Amino acid sequence: MFTKPSWLKFAFIGTALCFVLNTTALAQTPKVQLQGTIEQVMSVLATIRSADDIAKNKGLLEEILLTRFDFTEMARRSLGNQWNNLNGKEQEFVSAFMQFIENTYLGRLGSYRGEKIVYGGERVEQDFADVDTQVVGGQGPAIDVRYQLHLIGTEWKVYDVVIDQVSLVANYRSQFDRVLQTASLEELLKRLRAKGSGRQS
Repeated sequence: MFTKPSWLKFAFIGTALCFVLNTTALAQTPKVQLQGTIEQVMSVLATIRSADDIAKNKGLLEEILLTRFDFTEMARRSLGNQWNNLNGKEQEFVSAFMQFIENTYLGRLGSYRGEKIVYGGERVEQDFADVDTQVVGGQGPAIDVRYQLHLIGTEWKVYDVVIDQVSLVANYRSQFDRVLQTASLEELLKRLRAKGSGRQS
């Protein structure tokens, strides 16, 4: 359950976004905010050489994810129409989803090998934006990564990542839908908690 295609690890190399320190954030475009924070994260990743380095930096990178990713919106979109059936367990689902994401990607930080991010076009429509990038310098061909963001206050928050035309949110929604064909929302929550804690389910 919950397969993790190998190319998804690059998404969170590129999308582990740091909090915006610039007080002129309101004037910044989504692309500028994205580029500035990705560069901060890449500098952290460049220091990781061992499991000890991963453990030492995990808290910082968790803070980065919590600050820049809109996990509530990501979880809501991943669950689709079933979100309306949580009946008061929305925050519980978001917490389990966040832990699942963190356990999936933060444990793979040692796979970073100096890949670079090339920034492309930006499209903004009211409070929503897309920013195109490519991950280059790995062992394979360049990987297209499109960030989808929406504006909250003065900050652009990521709610989906599209890697080589495959949406992260759509990928999880498909997997959750398959689970819910034969299991309850409570069972899905149980499985997410197990995956988030590193246990098999």
